Formats: sequence, structure tokens, C-alpha cells
Amino acid sequence: MSGGTGVGSSSGDRKTRPSDAVVEQRRQDILDHVIEQGEARIDDLTTRFRVSLMTMHRDLDDLAERRLLRKLRGKVEAYPALTIETAARFRDTLHHGEKEALGEAAAKHVQPGQTVFVDDSTTLLPLVKRLAEIDALTVVTNSLHAARLLGSKVDVVLAGGRYSPEYDSCAGPEVLNLLDSIRADVSFVSVTAVAVGRLFHPDRDYAELKKAALRIANQTVLVVDHSKFGRTATYAHGDVGDYDLLITGQATPTEEIEAALNAGTSIEIVEHVAEGQPYDS
Repeated sequence: MSGGTGVGSSSGDRKTRPSDAVVEQRRQDILDHVIEQGEARIDDLTTRFRVSLMTMHRDLDDLAERRLLRKLRGKVEAYPALTIETAARFRDTLHHGEKEALGEAAAKHVQPGQTVFVDDSTTLLPLVKRLAEIDALTVVTNSLHAARLLGSKVDVVLAGGRYSPEYDSCAGPEVLNLLDSIRADVSFVSVTAVAVGRLFHPDRDYAELKKAALRIANQTVLVVDHSKFGRTATYAHGDVGDYDLLITGQATPTEEIEAALNAGTSIEIVEHVAEGQPYDS
């Protein structure tokens, strides 16, 4: 009897190892936090994510090996925007809950039978999934990922040109030529960086593509999660005032909301479930 109790006690005291999925999600949330802050002390990260120092070093070593952040003495730093933008697998998962809410809100601005342009921004992928459920759409996009998600569910026009594996999409003169030959009822664009209403992208061809998307549509919608504000990149491509509507999250800085209002842009602020809760190791 006592032997049975001893075995049970030993089993109960054994710490359960988290699954690979939980570990990867925690690492993505760590990266998300470091990107937002620019840098973070390692001991502060252990407190925030409720893990041991050894576990945190293991997570940071993994992210550093993937060149997603720089590990220094006692702290870590985010790489410049271009490097982070090239980490497509992580961009897809950053602020997932907010992007889902933005996609749901954006989809309400689409009617059956319309022609819709969607650029290659990962922020728009939740919208793309919802477009597949709207009848008789024609969707124009430069994103191969978006085209695959839509499949045969809608009429897809793929704007082809120079292929970028970093963005899984096309850009360049061929894409611009195609866009100049079409007319869309509504275009949806997101951005890499916004600073006091000014829009930026690290790649010139993609900056030019976003300008073209403004010319081709009767209604222009800018969909931006809160993390893109307060940042810049190499090439400017207009400002928030160029768009009819800005759809963004509740955590967007007040000064950025004011800049959009002063520019005469309508704003839709979307509520969403907060993310980034601490994890047990």
C-alpha cells in the first residue's frame, strides 16, 4: 500500500515537458515582444514569460541561430525591419488574434460580385480566407500565398513579375503594368511601417506597388496592426491620408490615430482578444 503511494507521489512530482508547439509559440511571442521593444534584458524576459533562466537562454539561442534577433551580454536586440520582414514564417503568426479581427472587419467592406485587390501583406491573409466565402468575386493579387488560399473558390488574377521568395509574391514593372490595366471596386493594402501618418517599406518595388494600388480602386482601405506604427523603413510611399479608410487595432498609438483623423481618413478601430500571456516552462 505504502509502495503504491510512493510511486504515485513520484509520478505526480515529475514535471511535464511542454510540447514542441507550446515551445515554438512561446519563442514567437518572445520575438514579438523584442521586436516591439527593440531590445530587452534577458532576466526581464524570464519574469515576463515565467520560465527559468536556462529555458530562456535556450529559446534565445534558437532565435539567434535563425537570425531573428541578436543575443548580447545580458540582453537581446531586434534586427532592423528588413531582416524581420524577411522572416515570413514568424510574420504570419505575429499578432495573430489582432490580424484575425482586422480581417473580419475588412471583409465586411466587400460585396458579392466585386473585383478586389489584395496585396501580399501577411496582415491581410485572414481577410483573404474570408474572401473565399463571398460569392462571385474576382480577386487580383501579387501574392502567391493568397492565390493558393483562394484556389478555385473565386476568380483569381495573379499579378506576376519578379518573384521574391522572402515575401512569396511578385513585384516590379510587370506587376505595375497589369495593375494599370484593371479597375477594382476596393483595394486592401497593409504596410511595413507607419510614422505619424507616413508609410514606409524596405523594398522600392513593393513601395511602388502600394502606390499603384491606390490608383486602381474606387475605394482604398489600409489595414494595419498596431505594431507597425512608430517605425520607418527605407522607401516612403505616401501617407494615411491617401486612403479612404484605415482599419486598425485598439492598441494603435493615440498620436497615429490623430494623424489619420487630421488627414481626413475614416478610421475603424477593431477590438480583439489580448495576446502574449506568460507561459509556464
